Amino acid sequence: MSKTIKQIRRDLDSKKYSAEELTKEYLNKIKEKDDKIHAFLDVFKDDAIEEAKKADNRIKKGEAGILTGIPCAIKDNILIEGRRCTAGSKMLENYVSPYDAFVIKKLKDEGAIFLGKTNLDEFAMGSTTENSYFGPTKNPYDLKRVPGGSSGGSAAALAGDMCAFSLGSDTGGSIRQPASFCNVVGFKPTYGTISRNGLIAFASSLDQIGCFTNNVEDAKTLFNVLSQKDDADSTNVNFEKGANDFDIKRVKLGVPKEYFDQGLDMEVKEAVLNAIQKYKDMGAQIVEVSLPHFKYALPCYYIIATAEASANLARFDGIRYGLMEEGDTLDDIYINTRTKGFGDEVKKRIMLGTYVLSSGYYDAYYKKALKARSLIKKDFEEVFKEVDALLGPVSPVLPFKIGEKTDNVLSVYLADIYTTPINLAGLPAISVPLKLSKEGLPIGLHIIAPRFNEYKLFNIASII
Repeated sequence: MSKTIKQIRRDLDSKKYSAEELTKEYLNKIKEKDDKIHAFLDVFKDDAIEEAKKADNRIKKGEAGILTGIPCAIKDNILIEGRRCTAGSKMLENYVSPYDAFVIKKLKDEGAIFLGKTNLDEFAMGSTTENSYFGPTKNPYDLKRVPGGSSGGSAAALAGDMCAFSLGSDTGGSIRQPASFCNVVGFKPTYGTISRNGLIAFASSLDQIGCFTNNVEDAKTLFNVLSQKDDADSTNVNFEKGANDFDIKRVKLGVPKEYFDQGLDMEVKEAVLNAIQKYKDMGAQIVEVSLPHFKYALPCYYIIATAEASANLARFDGIRYGLMEEGDTLDDIYINTRTKGFGDEVKKRIMLGTYVLSSGYYDAYYKKALKARSLIKKDFEEVFKEVDALLGPVSPVLPFKIGEKTDNVLSVYLADIYTTPINLAGLPAISVPLKLSKEGLPIGLHIIAPRFNEYKLFNIASII
């Protein structure tokens, strides 16, 4: 069984094993397993062992933080000073970060050990981790299937027991969906509670750093560590922390009727409904609610996300940093660099985003999407006046085979139908493992809470 942060902390403090021994154990697992899974893009073997020795000294001196000596993996769109950060793209294949992301600083302060950087869909654009320039990551539960995306490498690394926890980013479901596909906990906090400083941007109003863990308590631990005020991120907010008093018998849980329409896999539906019944049996009040503008969320997301991607990725021009392809003129350099540097999915989204922002189409598409976003956000606000949290599926489908949906892009986009509205509204949400399907494929439960209600979310999620 995979070790939790709490278990490791207890074992390290009691000298059951050393941080160095634990780190070497995880490094051996990476060596044994990752040739098949391909969760990691870089492994920091020597440095990880050296940091583990330092962690052992901190523990010996009684100076250990909550994460001291605990090995983790980091999605390769989060900057670590002196390390490559590729974002899964040829464009940044040889880019080395000059500084630490804010979350990396926090993990270093606590003494966490970085085992390596994990694979992702290029620039976090995808739901399968098939769009990486460095090749796809495979699902540890079935190597023929996708692990989800875009944080598929981080999810697979944890599911393969190659780290104790991992960090990812979630723009439209990129933590929760791979968590569901890989049978681990995946947590996305309220927008703004964890600094995005040092995260390579995809869509700045939607991106959020979160984590993969082996249980809900670990997600709470990491949230406490990472949700510190960062003045370098203008969207970062400070809010009052602390566990809420919790009694499941006083909790009202909403089930959106729109979540169970056509297109939902029957095994997923059955597993989620059984989980809802368990909450009811424990004393929670279950009520049906409605999110009237739910059907507009996915097209709204793909307009806003691609528009922001078009703007954010304009910086990769062959001049400032990253890949540079030669050309006779400045325009040639731009064209050659971006043609060679970006993969097909990224090019597609840049073109879509540029189109919806262009003269004559801004009002027809982008402006209309912003209005729809406001309505979607209002739907959640109204529902949360009546209930404490929402329950539903994470994905309408089970993990599918690698290459199965390559020619059917819309079906891949539809895999995000339940997760994208949460990013549009900036809400906290978590995916928790429920069961395995008849084929042995993981199914997760999606729990959504009002803004800044992370502790209520953890309480509800921890008892299922």
